[in-house]
Amino acid sequence: MSNTYAVILAAGQGTRMKSKLYKVLHPVCGKPMVEHVVNHVQSVGVNRIVTIVGHGAEMVREHLGDNSEYALQEEQLGTAHAVEQAKSILGDLQGTTIVVCGDTPLIRPETMAALLIYHQDNKAKATILTAVAEDPTGYGRVLRDASGQVSQIVEQKDATEEQKLVTEINTGTYCFDNAALFEALSKVDNNNAQGEYYLPDVIEILQKQNEIVTAYVTPDFTETLGVNDRFALSQAELLMRARINERHMRNGVTIIDPASTYISADATIGSDTILQPGTMIEGQSAIGEDCIIGPNSQIVNSTIGDGTKVHSSVVLDSAVAEHTAIGPFAHIRPDSTIGSHVKIGNFVEVKKSKLEDDVKVSHLSYIGDAEIGENANIGCGTITVNYDGKNKHKTVVGKNSFIGCNSNLVAPVEIGEGAFIAAGSTITNEVPDDALAIARARQENKLNYVSKLNLK
Repeated sequence: MSNTYAVILAAGQGTRMKSKLYKVLHPVCGKPMVEHVVNHVQSVGVNRIVTIVGHGAEMVREHLGDNSEYALQEEQLGTAHAVEQAKSILGDLQGTTIVVCGDTPLIRPETMAALLIYHQDNKAKATILTAVAEDPTGYGRVLRDASGQVSQIVEQKDATEEQKLVTEINTGTYCFDNAALFEALSKVDNNNAQGEYYLPDVIEILQKQNEIVTAYVTPDFTETLGVNDRFALSQAELLMRARINERHMRNGVTIIDPASTYISADATIGSDTILQPGTMIEGQSAIGEDCIIGPNSQIVNSTIGDGTKVHSSVVLDSAVAEHTAIGPFAHIRPDSTIGSHVKIGNFVEVKKSKLEDDVKVSHLSYIGDAEIGENANIGCGTITVNYDGKNKHKTVVGKNSFIGCNSNLVAPVEIGEGAFIAAGSTITNEVPDDALAIARARQENKLNYVSKLNLK
């Protein structure tokens, strides 16, 4: 939308959260609340975004980066005062400004777009996003005149008993004619119970100037939830999780038990993938088609190829190719790359390693700082001994090699292609291609030894 701007209110400390973490940085479905808001505003297509920061300003800037410009509200004197801090950036511009609170992550981009269109179609100087609440306690009430036009917004603390019975509430999201907004802000006073400069007072100022003020009622009250404490945070998490799960299910993903399935806002999942109960897909994860994930699996910032199964396992910051089987009870640690048609079985840990196609690590092994060649077989209990107490070292296993059970590969070491490591060996030197390496003590039987100890 041309000549459209956004102001994100994110300066409040959020004392009711009772947290060391700045309020708008508390995550909902894996992403800070304010980042949700900025992303939604971006998707509407505004030209410039200004985030008003105060407490924790540097942390907010760190999270949002170049996605926003910033204005500092050094002293929190109310929402009108907060918006006024953007005057040096937006004050001289012509157009429409949407004002959104940074603790309202559930407002959909579609709702923001509808609000902007309604505002512009009505040639209004201000448009309020409102909702009808079963229990409006705590919200500012939207008062209308006999013709149904908005006459005033009254905060809960300043409302009369009669006004408190009104169920149409102010959500705290607005559209303004930008020039009219900043002109009216200069006229707002703090003559109220809190001694603050309220942004809703701009509405009354514009009305006294006989300007057009409208209200767009969102049909979904849950979108308007503002997160002020941990209980509201849990509600926002529950609502957004349900929304995300529904989107994936309607796009062809099977979720066996949505109530126990967690998917981050930024995750992507291909069609015909099945998510079993207890599955958590976090961060920027991308799951392919025809996968089976779970039960009780965690995928974090990782890619999973088509047709891959992850059974009761953890995959962190790694890439897994197509038609691979992981688990149960496997742990793929960061910076690992797993090829296609690989088998990683129960109680296997892989860390910062590359496993080529058709590798088998079926059970009870540790593969760390290693490169495992195509079609290699890693026997039960194999360990790449990668740490000398100070530095990490690399193990290279050639393709088509066979590593016997209970082998220790002491890095740095290289196993040639097609090599065979006898079970129980501790390998400290290079093994040539096609060689058999045996590195264990020779068995010796002491006949009649037990009887001599008088143990029977």
